[in-house]
Amino acid sequence: MKNIIKITLISLASLLVLSSCIKEFTPQTSYATKDQVSNAPGSYNLFVSALTSTLVGDFTYGDADDKYPFDFGIPAFFLERDVQGQDIVYPYQNWYTYWYAIVSMGPGTRTAQLPWTYYYGWIKGCNDVINLSGEEPEGAKRDGAGQAYALRAMFYMDLARMFAPKPYTVDKNSPTVPIVNEKTAAKDLASNPRATNEKMWEFILEDLDKAESLLTAKFNENGELVSPGYSRTDVYTPDSTVVFGLKARAYLETGQWANAVTYAKKAQKGYTLMDEAAYCDKDLGFNTPNDAWMFGVTYKADDPNILVNDGDSSWGSMMCIEINPKVSGCGYAANYGQPFLIDRHLYETIPATDFRKKCYVDFAIDDLPDDDTKIAALNPYAASGHGEWILNAGNVTEGYNKVGGLELKFRTAGGDAGRDNQYIGFVVAVPLMRVEEMYLIEAEAAGRQNEAEGIALLTAFAKTRDASYVYGSHNEAYGNTTTSAFVNECWWQRRVELWGEGFATLDIKRLQKGIIRNYPGTNHTENYRWNSATTPTWMNTCIVQTETNYNTACTNNPEPIPPTGDSPIATSF
Repeated sequence: MKNIIKITLISLASLLVLSSCIKEFTPQTSYATKDQVSNAPGSYNLFVSALTSTLVGDFTYGDADDKYPFDFGIPAFFLERDVQGQDIVYPYQNWYTYWYAIVSMGPGTRTAQLPWTYYYGWIKGCNDVINLSGEEPEGAKRDGAGQAYALRAMFYMDLARMFAPKPYTVDKNSPTVPIVNEKTAAKDLASNPRATNEKMWEFILEDLDKAESLLTAKFNENGELVSPGYSRTDVYTPDSTVVFGLKARAYLETGQWANAVTYAKKAQKGYTLMDEAAYCDKDLGFNTPNDAWMFGVTYKADDPNILVNDGDSSWGSMMCIEINPKVSGCGYAANYGQPFLIDRHLYETIPATDFRKKCYVDFAIDDLPDDDTKIAALNPYAASGHGEWILNAGNVTEGYNKVGGLELKFRTAGGDAGRDNQYIGFVVAVPLMRVEEMYLIEAEAAGRQNEAEGIALLTAFAKTRDASYVYGSHNEAYGNTTTSAFVNECWWQRRVELWGEGFATLDIKRLQKGIIRNYPGTNHTENYRWNSATTPTWMNTCIVQTETNYNTACTNNPEPIPPTGDSPIATSF
């Protein structure tokens, strides 16, 4: 375990997003000055492009010599968060053991340093662009400023939910993280308290209001177009629809149901729900943007995460199990015995008529008598008919040695060439926001006000996944009986629809659910089969120790303590 702490908010104040472009920095500010940027080659546009280009692809926490397989950008946090719950199983303990087994999660460890290094680095990039854009951005600077406000809101939204012990709807005074904006001076960072939920979400929504104003078309009082709004060429930068989606998330989190409905509906315009062909596509499934993707990131062939360490420090290595073991032989999920699985109980609650179930290997295949029979059963899952590759991914998983629960939602990129060569296969895109989420936000928020309306919306969505869907079959409380049967049904749809996309633990905290890992037939790893009737406190991330050392106003969350031994087997959910 590496316990060396490298970055605090104070030291971040002296970092530049593009240090190769700007040689001097005024330490009294937490952002680059306009004079510095005006003298920098590439100037403002380089700062704007860095807002999204730094989200994936590089070793941001360590460096290429460290090669940590959790140091590959924002999708790594999906896994780090979600293995703390029940929906993702990590059968062989290695890189993600910290989060799955709650080991070394205290403030003096890398697990505390990782989000601080990443998120506040990204926030600093946003602060730079906002500062350089001016109070009233004009012309082309409107687009950059709008993106910066949107992304800053998204980053703080993640941090708030990761660090606050209680969600906004339970405790508005629960502490989140310190706010650092474009006006925060370095001297103020030494006494910068954690913002309450109330203050943090007010700040987030103010940023989103500004982003909406800057990125949407603007007309004067005579109806004449003043600004056309931002029009993007791909889904890798946030536009107004992404802002609408972020607002829908924020209003859902804060219990502002009517606003959540309004913005979820606005966010849906121009997008199309994925059908079975798109969701279960064996070549393009969840590796290539389609008409449902609102916002995403993409790895590039020349990214350090792809070129260094055989591409194994990347999302593709963690999630794509179709890599030819005889030609490439790489990939933690495909060939090193460290895949991420779907929880068996969640899988078994998905009806056979629901096409999303096809993204996960049937547990019954493990009961077949021999490898040839198993391969024949696995061939329909495989993009190129190589069921033996899927069998290999399960067989090399020490202590598990099964295929049941292996996920094929996130497919290897590049077709046959990518399956033979990880330098092609791991160059994938990853969704950060899909329109399906907006439909589910609309349904839940509508039902919080008028349950019949919510049920109708939820049923209409569910029938696009399962024509035989009948409302009321997925009402499991997981310890919290104060949530209604309707909310539980919404939660189940989110768990299945958005599996692996970074929402599982955040929803557990938002809904104050418990977790159940130990039940008859569980596929969770022995010694980590924990059940909790309440939301586990280990889901409250610790603030890195050097921050609380130097920021005297900053408090911390208690160090997470894992349970001792497996819990008694649960007989109900």
